[in-house]
Amino acid sequence: MQKILIVEDDAVIASVLKQHLQSWNYEVETVSDFRNVIEQFLIFDPQMVLMDISLPFFNGYHWCTEIRKRSQVPILFLSAASDNMNIVMAISMGGDDFIAKPFDLNVVTAKIQAWMRRTYTFQNQIHTLEYSGVILNIGSAKISYKEKQMELTKNDFKIMQVLMEHAGEIVSREEIMKRLWESEEFIDDNTLTVNITRLRKKLQEIGITDFITTKKGIGYSIGN
Repeated sequence: MQKILIVEDDAVIASVLKQHLQSWNYEVETVSDFRNVIEQFLIFDPQMVLMDISLPFFNGYHWCTEIRKRSQVPILFLSAASDNMNIVMAISMGGDDFIAKPFDLNVVTAKIQAWMRRTYTFQNQIHTLEYSGVILNIGSAKISYKEKQMELTKNDFKIMQVLMEHAGEIVSREEIMKRLWESEEFIDDNTLTVNITRLRKKLQEIGITDFITTKKGIGYSIGN
């Protein structure tokens, strides 16, 4: 079941949206603590966010920016401030679409369905790499093991992708650096070591230990 997080301080609107979307078989949560939107976002881990602009403490632009530091989940702004400046600002700050209040629930549903198809249908067809119970989702850049998962940074994701694509083989440092920076030239070789060390520590947080093996003077591997 796909999950939607509603960040809306008007309790009536939030309740109506929640009930309507639940009738379409979405799992829906509404934010209750507007000081800690990110905390609820990370715990709920939604596939979409509906975000008002005018919120207590910090506005929707602020929370959109904070979410974008962690995730590329679709964010649809809902606001009565539907002048061109706010629409442009919403998209510029990382939003994917803008729905003006008052809105038709059927229009909101249609937009949600379109964004869900656009974002997840193709990703879910393919695109996971798995080795020894470790699963890398290519579409969401998340890695999971047993009951735990985390979202990887761009560099961490690229390292894991190239290693898992070549599971059981040794991948040279030069090949990994090309994947990371499109060229092995003018890159301090120690930078890769730092990235690998940081990635290993992150993997340990979700129980993945001794997964990446160093082949001294050659490169790295998993399953070898």
